[in-house]
Amino acid sequence: MNLDMAKAVAGMMVAAGLALAPVLAQAQSEPAKADAAHAAGKPEQPSATSAESEVEAPAAGASDDASAGQASAEAAESQATQNNDAEEPETAPAPAEKSAEEIAADIKHTFENEFPGIKLDGVRETRFAGVYELRIGTDLLYTNAAVDYVLQGTLIDARSKEDVTAKRLEELTRVDFDSLPLESAIKQVKGDGSRKMAVFEDPNCGYCKRLHQTLEGMNNYTVYTLLFPILSPDSTAKARNIWCAPDRVQAWRDQMLKNQAPPNAQCETPIEANLAFGRKLLVRGTPAIIFEDGSRVNGALPREALEQRLDAATAAVAAAAKGS
Repeated sequence: MNLDMAKAVAGMMVAAGLALAPVLAQAQSEPAKADAAHAAGKPEQPSATSAESEVEAPAAGASDDASAGQASAEAAESQATQNNDAEEPETAPAPAEKSAEEIAADIKHTFENEFPGIKLDGVRETRFAGVYELRIGTDLLYTNAAVDYVLQGTLIDARSKEDVTAKRLEELTRVDFDSLPLESAIKQVKGDGSRKMAVFEDPNCGYCKRLHQTLEGMNNYTVYTLLFPILSPDSTAKARNIWCAPDRVQAWRDQMLKNQAPPNAQCETPIEANLAFGRKLLVRGTPAIIFEDGSRVNGALPREALEQRLDAATAAVAAAAKGS
């Protein structure tokens, strides 16, 4: 192998990642050895660098040269990998997901900025992905996380046909029956009195009068009337006169069934306390009926519906007592 060829091959092999320094040094020494032998009159020996010699009779140290070449190749490959790794841009860490509480706080903040003067009492996610419930008292609205829209109305589950809004309102307005100030109520008992309900009522309320007309045809109930005069100044005077009457029950029945106002009377009444308690329960109209199981209805009910609600509430209370 001549010097130029050795250099060319060595260059190619180095480019491929192999170290040929020993081979190149040996190739460079061949011409000098040949000249020395010729001068001494010795025949020229075959070159140990020929391809045939490398296959059949490798020169001493060939294995070490190959190992060195492999090590150099691995080092070059490792360096290339490091260079590639250094060149790859670092991926920015994904932002941490917000908790449900943080999302609700963001929605509240955005909504109140968009609608100054309106304060939300609560924000929570509905069963529908991306739809959030906004609560203002017992009024419900719906929006998305960015508050791109605000929807007021009834939310219906298209699969189950359930009125989601009505069910939620029932949960929100549920009342512990035992927490009611029943000692400040006008108590009417009919039959065995087993089915119970408490009603916030105004003496001038037409729907309250309709409720008592319905009760006339029913049996086995107890009604606690909590005087809640909110319709007019006259309502307050009538409520006072009824409470201060010698027979409160009869005075109330005369007002509701016969539209006969009681005579003026003066005494201490629980009316102001009833009003404060009712506002705490978000009572905004009369009649507001609270059944024994804590469920609630705003407005008068027809007899069949009222019977069903009384029976269901009584059964629920009995089942709860049995379970405990």
